[in-house]
Amino acid sequence: MTTETQDPVARAAALLKGHRESIDRLDAILVYTLGERFKHTQAVGQLKAEHDLPPSDPTRETAQIARLEDLAEQADLDPDFAKAFLNFIIQEVIRHHKKHQE
Repeated sequence: MTTETQDPVARAAALLKGHRESIDRLDAILVYTLGERFKHTQAVGQLKAEHDLPPSDPTRETAQIARLEDLAEQADLDPDFAKAFLNFIIQEVIRHHKKHQE
């Protein structure tokens, strides 16, 4: 039986299942991507600590937020959400960098 001949509830359930499977795959991509990102930011933190550089770089952070806002608009994602998300990540990275300097 094809989705065209199914009753509306069964068709909706099949569509919902497909969306949820895609969401699950995207969640995995996000987690692995964040893991990879934090591996690099940990290395940056170690370099900063070794060379007595400050844990944060406000100029870069400002540029990154502007860049992410542009990307969010291109991706049809709420720029305020993207900015809040990046701010959260930046604060976590700075926290890690400060740990390296202790």
